[in-house]
Amino acid sequence: MATKFSRVLSDAHRCCEEGDFSGAIELYDCILEQDPGNVAALIDKGVTLQNTGKLRRALRMYDKALGLEPRNTDALLNKGATLHAAGNYGDAILCYDAVLRIDKKCAMAFAYKGLSLGESGDLQGALRHFKKALSIDRDYDLAVLSRDLAQDLLLKSAKKHGPA
Repeated sequence: MATKFSRVLSDAHRCCEEGDFSGAIELYDCILEQDPGNVAALIDKGVTLQNTGKLRRALRMYDKALGLEPRNTDALLNKGATLHAAGNYGDAILCYDAVLRIDKKCAMAFAYKGLSLGESGDLQGALRHFKKALSIDRDYDLAVLSRDLAQDLLLKSAKKHGPA
């Protein structure tokens, strides 16, 4: 049974890569009808829903996955990213903090938290988190680009407002 689901999950991923999101959702639903506790299918369906702008439905999928596996870092990261996309930066940060309690060296959680801090107006905090992500993974593109942007914004703000 597990190999059957692995193949269906693989087919669903291929649908997503080809832009056939409705086909992917149908495949995830087939898995979930037979195995409602399939955490991988719940998370992947959530990602697909998020990618199609269905943020509330995506959050429900992540919450179901977290109900089954409360320490699932993939579900927490994706839930945080969805909350961030919805403009709910404070709750997104709570998800990233939960990931960092589980995995203190998760570069993605540091970088994503930096993005939410930056959107919340805390550029110094954002910069610290991007640098922490880079101390873990020096080639992490998102952290490099975001760090550089935060530094530029801080410089522009300092020039505009004069020395602090």
